[in-house]
Amino acid sequence: MQGHVRSDCGCNARRRAMLGAATALLAGAAHGSPVRASAADIVQPRVPGPAAFMERAFELRRLAIERGDQPYGAIIVKQGRIVGEGVSAVVTASDPTAHAEMQAIRDAARRLGTRDLSGCEMYGSSRACTMCSAAAYWANLARLTYGAAGTDAGAPRLC
Repeated sequence: MQGHVRSDCGCNARRRAMLGAATALLAGAAHGSPVRASAADIVQPRVPGPAAFMERAFELRRLAIERGDQPYGAIIVKQGRIVGEGVSAVVTASDPTAHAEMQAIRDAARRLGTRDLSGCEMYGSSRACTMCSAAAYWANLARLTYGAAGTDAGAPRLC
């Protein structure tokens, strides 16, 4: 039956909520209105911490691969909560700047309504390239952590 929605799991409710949020974002963009999604729209780990944050970055990496893009994922964390997520979209969006780290920084800035991400940390599936490190520096990120081992790269630097 077309248009019939099964109610035997929470997946359908989540899909409807996501569709509603996406529609609101697109409607706001079409009218030139600034519409911000909040960090509350991001599913948070049950037990927040470095291991859980890195696991999420690798989930986003898997999503990038499923979408046919490069294998990278990244998140931005502030005060123990994920406030931005990024999936590599270099191939799928034909955008050489759409690295997962750049996407995560853009997402966090949009959600928080500021370009200054002071106090935030980035967790990435791989070490950030020069472009992404520079963006993290200019966004005032406090720390970069990358890879399965959770390597601490410290504060982003230019050079």
